[in-house]
Parts: sequence; structure tokens; C-alpha cells
Amino acid sequence: MEQTLKIGLIVKPQGIKGELKVQPLTDDINRFNKLKEVIIDDKTYRVEKSIIAGNTVFITLFGISDRNVAETFRGKFLTVTRENALPLEEGRYFIVDIIGCKVVTDEGITVGEVIDVTSARTDIFTLKTASGKVCRFPFLKELIVKVDVENKNIVLKGKRLQEVSVYED
Repeated sequence: MEQTLKIGLIVKPQGIKGELKVQPLTDDINRFNKLKEVIIDDKTYRVEKSIIAGNTVFITLFGISDRNVAETFRGKFLTVTRENALPLEEGRYFIVDIIGCKVVTDEGITVGEVIDVTSARTDIFTLKTASGKVCRFPFLKELIVKVDVENKNIVLKGKRLQEVSVYED
């Protein structure tokens, strides 16, 4: 399992004092209010302050004090260690842990491997099948039999999966 988790994408510098405009990549934008440190390119930075404005976060990090330095961070990800991640509710998973999971039905039929998750009101899983096709389906509670991210295995109700999935060539 990945030891760091992406929580934001640095969009651009903001102002002249090194502040960064961040697009959150987390379900709970308020997690930035409790953020003490972040990792960018394997280097840890202490958070001086963060401000939430709508769906955007403005963050100031110790050691980044002018716009020129901030500009070098454009397009980079803010990550945190698993220890600094917010705890997940029962039945919730980090996307990084879902990617690469093998998906099988309760009848034992291998459907494919998760290659992407699109965050939405109901997350959309994208699979690559053994035949090379792409399959998408909403990750519905009524579909799930078992999720085991440690062993990279997801078991779904086969009949229900057929009803809600879409295949591409």
C-alpha cells in the first residue's frame, strides 16, 4: 500500500508572499483546517496557515516565502502520511487503495482490475477486463459483497453488476 496519500493539487502561486492555491482532492475540505504538515516531492513542509474559500484552499508553508519559489510548486501534489490522514468511516476507502484491486463476482467470475475511480455523489469505478475492454459501474452499497484492500480484492454481486455496468470496446 502507498504510504502517502494525495490530498491536493497545487494550482498556482497566490500573491507575492509564497501562498499556494490548492485544488483539494479529498472528500472533506475542512481537513485542511487541521493540517500540520504536508509532503511535496518527498520533502516535508510545516503548514503556517490555510484558508478555505469555497472549493479552494490557500495554504502557506514555512520555507516558501515568495512568489518565485511558490511558482516552482505549480502542478505538484500535496500529500500526507497515512498516520496524518483523516480516519475513514466504515465502508470508506482511499482511492489509492482501490486502484489495482481485482474485481470478482460472488459467482467467482473475474471481471477485471480497477484502473480508475471518479469521485462523484456515488463513485464510479473503471475496470480493465481480461479481454481489454473497459467496464464502468457505480460503487453502490447494494453491489458490494466484500472489499479487502489489503489483499487487493473486491467481491461484487454478479447479477446486480450486470444491471448497472457499462462496457466500452
